[in-house]
Amino acid sequence: MFILIQLALSIFLLSLIFFLFNFNSRKSTSTSTYLSKSYPLIGHYFALKANANRKNDWISENIQNSPSATFVVNRPFGVRSIITGNPANVQHMLKSHFHLYQKGNISHTMLFDFLGDGIFNTDGATWKFQRQVASHEFNTKSLRKFVETVVDTELYDRLIPILSSAAENGTVLDFQDILQRFAFDNICKISFGYDPAYLLPSLPRANFAEAFEDSVRISSQRFLTFWKIKRAFNIGSERKLRQAVSQVRDFALKLVKEKKEELKKNSSPDQSVDLLSRFLSSGHSDETFVTDIVISFILAGRDTTSAALTWYFWLLSKNTNIESKVVEEINEKSETPAFEEVKDMIYTHASLCESMRLYPPVPADTKLAESDDVLPDGTVVRRGTNVTYHPYAMGRLEKLWGEDWADYKPERWLERDFANEKWNFVGRDAYTYPVFQAGPRLCLGKDMAFLQMKRVVAGVLSRFKVVPADPAVEPEYISYLTAKMKGGFPVRIEKRSN
Repeated sequence: MFILIQLALSIFLLSLIFFLFNFNSRKSTSTSTYLSKSYPLIGHYFALKANANRKNDWISENIQNSPSATFVVNRPFGVRSIITGNPANVQHMLKSHFHLYQKGNISHTMLFDFLGDGIFNTDGATWKFQRQVASHEFNTKSLRKFVETVVDTELYDRLIPILSSAAENGTVLDFQDILQRFAFDNICKISFGYDPAYLLPSLPRANFAEAFEDSVRISSQRFLTFWKIKRAFNIGSERKLRQAVSQVRDFALKLVKEKKEELKKNSSPDQSVDLLSRFLSSGHSDETFVTDIVISFILAGRDTTSAALTWYFWLLSKNTNIESKVVEEINEKSETPAFEEVKDMIYTHASLCESMRLYPPVPADTKLAESDDVLPDGTVVRRGTNVTYHPYAMGRLEKLWGEDWADYKPERWLERDFANEKWNFVGRDAYTYPVFQAGPRLCLGKDMAFLQMKRVVAGVLSRFKVVPADPAVEPEYISYLTAKMKGGFPVRIEKRSN
């Protein structure tokens, strides 16, 4: 009976909202007239509904129009959240008052089926423990060397041959899919010591990768749906999520068990340099716990670098003068040792930073306020309020990047050293440019991500031009837990002339 009453009330309220929405729409067909207008009871429902397919740009417009680069979103029934692009607020949240802004129980619950208690879904002692272990492993020289070897093998044995074939045959490739396959193979080798061989000429289906993709997408959509009801009845998206997560976790757990057996037989465990071997060799043998950790690292390693590179190659295709400078730098460094080649690619590094300013792999990150607080810009935060900092919007703030913020301009990260006739890289602080987070949660894989991306850029651009199949199409930036290019990135590959 209680459920029926709740259902009736929900139908009534939805009908009321539908009526009000249609009434408001008849008054004006322009979204901008009510872009930030909040109404009693339903808050910003109209604006949120009208901009559902462009939420990142809607947030950016509101932050741009706010003197403090912060605005409050009033959701139906008095639910209040805060979104900011103010660097002082970001530093307050991620560093000086880090202990007050946590993932929180709501986010943890929504993502638990998929991520469990992995490093990206936990707070406090559990997070700190994983961070300490992972930090140690990421700093080992042998792991870094292993990453270099894995990336080069995947690049020269798989990616480049596929692009060569596409160039010869005039094939249209979904470059986003290609880069995801590349990153997936890499992170599985690094994390598991397992090669899924997802990037082969036949571009085979990989059930684990597809289940992983479904898990990411549906888990992120829980923030927008009444997911608990669907999960209770095992229907719709929750049924699909349960199946996908089960497939992901069963597969990952199987690899954990196999790795434990492999390490038992290995008389020299120090020779095992994949991340999973290192965790298990350090005494962390709880299979569920280690599985959670590995899944989190796959999420970070697969989706972020592939998203960053997808938008990067699209931007280069639109800015051929910048592409020419990147290629010139690659050719200058081609005779140097591999690691030095990547380290000294200053202009390429700047062009990647600039690309991620405009199209960050993770557009937003939300924290839960554990107690009442006041942000540096004067915004009052009540306990239990979601506070989001928004790298996508921050990359579009004139007060941070100047009047030419919309331009793709690597030079904004460089200064000319006329004495030595070279460029010097000038970075921004992590609170103005929180693409890799900041403070205690600063991304451990940042350096490895740049290493991987620059090696891909050098390997691809020294041989090929990546040309959009339809240059007139403006791709759409969408985001789940990480960003995507909606519908993929269809391209033609052209061999670069000597």
